[in-house]
Amino acid sequence: MIWKILKFIFTLPILGLIAVLASSCTQLGLNYASLEIDNKPKATPALIADSLNNWTAQEAPQLKAALETNVFGPVPLGISSRIISHKVVDDRYLGGRGVLEEYLIELGAPGETGVQFRLALATPKTLTGPFPLVIGQTFCDNRGVFQHAGLSPPMRGWDCGMSENRTLLGAAFMFIFGEYITKAPMEDYLERGIAYANFFGSEVAPDTAEAAQNMLDTFPAGADGRRPTGTVAAWAAGYFAALDLLEADPRIDPSRTAVFGHSRHGKSALVAGAWDTRIEAVISHQSGTGGASLSKRKTGESVKQITRTYPHWFDPAYATYAKHPDDLPVDQHALIALNAPRRVLLGNGRRDVWSDPNGGYRAAEGASPAWQLYGKTGLDQSGMLNLNPEGDIAFHIRPGGHGIVRADVDAFLAFLEVSFQQNSVQNGFAP
Repeated sequence: MIWKILKFIFTLPILGLIAVLASSCTQLGLNYASLEIDNKPKATPALIADSLNNWTAQEAPQLKAALETNVFGPVPLGISSRIISHKVVDDRYLGGRGVLEEYLIELGAPGETGVQFRLALATPKTLTGPFPLVIGQTFCDNRGVFQHAGLSPPMRGWDCGMSENRTLLGAAFMFIFGEYITKAPMEDYLERGIAYANFFGSEVAPDTAEAAQNMLDTFPAGADGRRPTGTVAAWAAGYFAALDLLEADPRIDPSRTAVFGHSRHGKSALVAGAWDTRIEAVISHQSGTGGASLSKRKTGESVKQITRTYPHWFDPAYATYAKHPDDLPVDQHALIALNAPRRVLLGNGRRDVWSDPNGGYRAAEGASPAWQLYGKTGLDQSGMLNLNPEGDIAFHIRPGGHGIVRADVDAFLAFLEVSFQQNSVQNGFAP
């Protein structure tokens, strides 16, 4: 008992730090995001292509180049990847609902300095595949995400709650940021016939400035020979490698794949969807500045603030617009548009003004013409509060701040049901 009391006292400063970080993410949670959409500046520059051919041949490649040059740096498509090891962790995961496996993956060609990370995969045990797939990238190691101590501890980064000395810290994190910030809704996925894979972003690239820069200097290059210059682009490589592995698995339906990310990882999910056409759906939750929200706006986290606090997320060029974001030749509606004609869900919290939900809605409006070139609609909602899970761009906002709560999971599942049924080659989705 004395040891537990001492451990609690020792942990209090850490809990205080988490509280400070939480308030930073939400601007102290004292404000509400504006729901006004009629009298707000439009996304600029507007998309200009007047035909699908002009979009695919000219404007889309130009927007990718502009985003790489001014925001993200090179996005490393085509990195060689391979399985180093594989094991079945639990063939009766969650009381027999699924099978839990773990892969050790290496990025990079044989003989060069590579990057290793672990991918955990849970597949339904009581249903017949091939299954639709969601790939998540998270703040937490796989043991916390799958709530299973049989998975390996993190290779880099912090332990979110499966080891004894982190239990209180993980509980505090969940209290502040929501129940699903440190774990995935695995019962929901498996009961619906969805396979879920996950990797810890910090294993692919560290989430601290100095460590990230040291690793990016030797990060494997993409097929075009360029290395990433920011971790958002490097984290996207984790999605690419996971797809390389899992789309070849006969248990997985390669025509029904989605990627998920929250906050900084919501940025990399959007980048992955924009650059890799194998992805059918993207869930980008509260991705904010450098993600789904416009850089050229006056609310939320500014370009100056985000590049000062997290310089390693982006190419250094993004920071040069800190004082004059209106000079950016491209804005984040272009990133959303590059996901067309695939489906995108943008998740938000009403008190998460730091992520600027209103700027995200206007970015979605500005991206919609790309879907219209494919004969689709894009954003099809009468306002920020009226989620349409059947829309090409679905915009979700709920009460509360920065985090992942049950209302978010319900929106994700509604969106995935539409996405996977629309792309189904068989009736494999189990609602």
